[in-house]
Amino acid sequence: MERGKIQAMRQEILNGPIEKTLLKLAYPLIVSNLVQVLYNITDTFWLGKLGREALAAPGTSWPIIGTLMALGMGFATAGFAFVGQYIGAGNYERANRSAGALYSLMLFFSTATALISLAILPYALHFMKVTPNVYPYAKAYATVVFAGVPFSFTFMAFSALMRASGDTKTPVKISMLTVAMNILLDPLLIFGIGPFPEWGVAGAAIATVLSNATGALIGARLLTSGRAGLHLTRETLRPDMEFYSRIFRVGLPSAVGQSANSFGFVVLTRIIYGYGDVTYAAYTITTRLVNFITSIARGVSMAMGTMIAQNIGAERYERAKRIAERAMVINFLIASSAILIIGLFRVPVFKVFLDDPKVIAQSEYVLKYFLISVPFFNGIFVVVTRTFSSAGHTKKSMVLSMLRLWGFRIPLSYVFGYVAAVTVFGLRVPLAELFGMSPKGVFFGMGMSNFLAAIVAFIWFSRGTWMRRIIEEESKE
Repeated sequence: MERGKIQAMRQEILNGPIEKTLLKLAYPLIVSNLVQVLYNITDTFWLGKLGREALAAPGTSWPIIGTLMALGMGFATAGFAFVGQYIGAGNYERANRSAGALYSLMLFFSTATALISLAILPYALHFMKVTPNVYPYAKAYATVVFAGVPFSFTFMAFSALMRASGDTKTPVKISMLTVAMNILLDPLLIFGIGPFPEWGVAGAAIATVLSNATGALIGARLLTSGRAGLHLTRETLRPDMEFYSRIFRVGLPSAVGQSANSFGFVVLTRIIYGYGDVTYAAYTITTRLVNFITSIARGVSMAMGTMIAQNIGAERYERAKRIAERAMVINFLIASSAILIIGLFRVPVFKVFLDDPKVIAQSEYVLKYFLISVPFFNGIFVVVTRTFSSAGHTKKSMVLSMLRLWGFRIPLSYVFGYVAAVTVFGLRVPLAELFGMSPKGVFFGMGMSNFLAAIVAFIWFSRGTWMRRIIEEESKE
């Protein structure tokens, strides 16, 4: 996307019809998310052929991976907010400088992250109480993925910068290429088909890293060539402590919040594993289904983020609020429709992944106590946190994210799953007893966390304290 196209897109984002512009930006992201979900489903399908333990390995590993990856996502969020608001304000020179600072920072930071993550991996798996059957598979998968973290971080930065400029198509095209590579390589490297070695679970991770590396290199080439609208040069990529400090100031709350969130899922994994491999296998399949449900909603939220950032940069605050409200309605309806479909076809859907009667039986609890809360999570909570972060108010999104997981989900999942009863003012209140001390209570707590977090998020959004920009006042270039 060249400078002229960025300017034209800016005009549409600031002045065009909200729904039409939102869907124009969202549809490439929706396609990309659906393709990514297709890969995740394919990955789960092939690993399921190796057994329950192999299927659980990625799901077990990702909370650890996500804890460290979230640090990069936090800084990418800050870069997105700065670049988007500078473009909204018409200051393209500062947008390029912010883009270069983000990209070089991610290069440095990702290398350190990869080394740290490899060092702490065994301790994290033991902390999660991963069963001996799953442990070697989870460790093999995570080790390979951690080695490829620099590629993941730099492609993450590229995607954020393109979305900030209003170009949602270019990163999607590259993502579709990388996902296609992943889908093709998965069975070849897992089972050793033809000339390829049989690497099992590690093969799935190697396929992921090779695909991410391809996307990262293509993205770097586009940014440095100037064909992406934003142009990274030696000057903009040179370490710039002023921009680094600004990205850290805005990005650190988001990074801390997302990392704490991801670490929370490490703790949640420990809670779920308390009921054994069967329960965790049901949860792993559920997360794949939730990803499918939310793929469209995430695309709408990401497109909304671009519109929010540029409208905040142009000080069009009421329009930004209307954009967020329209996104809430759209996402709630999408997620509700998807849950209804999964509810109608629950058993055959779960059997596609793992035809295990015990896992199928647990899937009923997942649907009844957890999945019904997903529309509130995607329709309200996700939209509000994306609105806050796109406006550059990352402390607000951090607080909300940590409240949902650490304030609601983890305590409620543990209490309803493991605590038989509590006494309040002399009155005995049954908690886990309501669910017969079974996984039902864990999934009930997870569902309740989504309902409560959505209520808090909507109240905070309605106050309007996020409706101010973070960029400094400067003359337009």
